[in-house]
Amino acid sequence: MTRYIPIMAILTLLGGCAQVERVFPSDPAPEKVAPPAESDAPEEGGEADTGTETPPPATGDLGLTVASLGTATEPGLWLKTPLVDARGRGRVTYPVNGKTVEVDLIPLDAPRGAGSRLSLAGFQALGAPLTGLPEVRVTGLGG
Repeated sequence: MTRYIPIMAILTLLGGCAQVERVFPSDPAPEKVAPPAESDAPEEGGEADTGTETPPPATGDLGLTVASLGTATEPGLWLKTPLVDARGRGRVTYPVNGKTVEVDLIPLDAPRGAGSRLSLAGFQALGAPLTGLPEVRVTGLGG
C-alpha cells in the first residue's frame, strides 16, 4: 500500500499542472490580422474573391450507396453522403420496394464508396429495415 502513495502523489501533481495550464496558458496571444488591403475590394458591380468557391448542388443520378442509420436524435429527412460536394435537395429511392423520399443531401467527408448515413425519418419513409444496410439510389435535385 505504501508504494502506491508516491504514484498517487505524482498523478495528483500532474493533474494540478493541467489545471494551472488552463488558468495560465503557455501559448502566446495570437497576432492580430490586418484588414484586407484596398486592392482586395471588388470592382464596381463585381464580387470579392474569397478564395473558396462553393460548388453547385448536385443534379441527376448520383449512383447507389449503402445507407446506415445516421444519428437518431438528429431530426429531419437527410442523407449524409460522399456522393455530393455541396448541400442540396435530393431524392433517395429504395429499389427493394420502390419507395422514394425527398431529402436534404449533405456532404460527408469520406471516399465515394464509403457508404452514407440516412436519417431515422428517411429509413421510416422508405420502409427500410433499421437494423439493415439497405442499398439506395441517390438523385440530386439541385438547390
